[in-house]
Amino acid sequence: MRIAVLAVQGAFEEHEKVLWELGVESIQLRKASDLNKEFDGLILPGGESTVQGKLLRELSMLQPIRSRIQDGIPVLATCAGLILLAEHIAGDDTVHLGTLPVTVRRNAYGRQLGSFHYANGYFQGIGSFPMEFIRAPYVESVSDDVNILATVEDHIVGVQYKNQLAVAFHPELSGDYRIHEYFL
Repeated sequence: MRIAVLAVQGAFEEHEKVLWELGVESIQLRKASDLNKEFDGLILPGGESTVQGKLLRELSMLQPIRSRIQDGIPVLATCAGLILLAEHIAGDDTVHLGTLPVTVRRNAYGRQLGSFHYANGYFQGIGSFPMEFIRAPYVESVSDDVNILATVEDHIVGVQYKNQLAVAFHPELSGDYRIHEYFL
């Protein structure tokens, strides 16, 4: 199995480390030609969603990635990756990949000082899970066919829709690999 990690900006190295520890090969997607390589799944890391979206457009990667997702490649999106997937961003007309039928709120908990650790979040199918929120979004609303996997204080922070698994937090920073295992 080989997993591609979007590596244009953000926490891609942390995801690669988790994959390596799980014995899974990874490749970096840095330019459009990298999308021609063989891979079985895709990770969209946390970082700056506006910068990532801009770079995906400039590097001519946005449409090919969207097509791969629509064709069914499994995707794990964390924090900014969730924003990239969302069909709607609250208070913003920007749409990046737009493959996940949810509305997200960017920086929902405030700026950097609003970042926090939630020690015992519950993730459906996994159980108690430590959640790191860094300038995190949350999901305001979902379409009927989106499965809600995790909530924190009445906010949706984990969803699954078909081949797309998206979380508002950073499982790659938790030291707990169960969400990556679930994805794999």
